[in-house]
Formats: sequence, structure tokens, C-alpha cells
Amino acid sequence: MSDQPPLAESGAAGGPPEYRSPQAEALIRQAIELVEQARPMPLSASSMINKEELLAVLQAAAQGLPGELRAARWLLKERNDFLAKVQAEGDQLIATARAEAERRVLRTELVKAAEERARRIVAAAEDHARELKLETEDWCDQKLGAMEIVLERTMKTVASGRARLQGAEPQAEPAPVTPEEPQRSEGLFDQDD
Repeated sequence: MSDQPPLAESGAAGGPPEYRSPQAEALIRQAIELVEQARPMPLSASSMINKEELLAVLQAAAQGLPGELRAARWLLKERNDFLAKVQAEGDQLIATARAEAERRVLRTELVKAAEERARRIVAAAEDHARELKLETEDWCDQKLGAMEIVLERTMKTVASGRARLQGAEPQAEPAPVTPEEPQRSEGLFDQDD
């Protein structure tokens, strides 16, 4: 038997039995001692045992066994219930840990997908900004080129007008008007062109 003595039944229904020292084991040991200490019969292997004393010890042990067996069964049931409870708690912890791990993996995958999408959006925005910058530079270059032509003509017109005012002959004729530009009267500047 174990070092822990069995429990005896308590008066409360369904409650844990009350602690009690092992009776049956002690009584069986007492019966074994009676047999070992019995006086041997002369010239025989048999011994003389007090029948009433041995029967009393064995009957007391037999009466104590059902209570101790019930206490042992109760201890086994309590142990099995405890093991089942611990197993259920362990299974619940494992399920919770798995769910948390899956949630974190999913969250990580979502973060990775969001980061990849953000990188694609930023790259597309940078490409679009580069295109707009180049288009803007081209447009500005075209407008500045057109303005340069207009300014050159204006300067020639101003130089010709000053030369006339001073009575000198103009040095060069103004450049002919190209077909894509509207006709202007000489000497007047139209800012809309």
C-alpha cells in the first residue's frame, strides 16, 4: 500500500470522506504476527494458535475492508476526475495557443500584404510624379521657346522703331511670320500670342 492511509466515508452526502488511519492493513499484520509468534507443537511443524484471538483480528479486518475499499475507490475517482480536469484545461490552453498563433500568422500575412500593396502604390505614385514632372518640363520648355521667339521679334521691332526715330535705316528686316503664328500688325505686341 502507499504511504497515504485511506479515507473513511464522512457523514456528508457526496462530500469527500474523512481521513482515517488504515485499519485493515494493521489488522492483517497483527494476524500475521499471531501466526508467527504461535507456540510450535512438539515434534511437528504445526503451531498452536488461539482460534478466537485470530478470528477476532481477521473479522475486524474483513469489516474494515469495505470502508477502506470505498475510500480507495473514491481516491481513484478523485484522481481520475482531477486528471480529466487537468487534461481538459491543457487541451483548452493548447487550443487557445493555436488560435492565437493562427491569428498572429494571419495578422503577419495581412501586414505583409498591406506593406507590399503600399510599396506598389508608392512606386506607382513615384512613376506618375516622374511622368508629370517630365511633361511639365516639356510644356514649360515649349512655352519658353515660344516666348523667346516672340521676345526676339519684339526686340527687332523695338530696334527698328528706335532706328526710325533716330532717322537711320533699319539694319535688318523683321523675320517673316510663320504660318502657325497669327498675323500681327508691325510694331504691336499681342500678349495672348
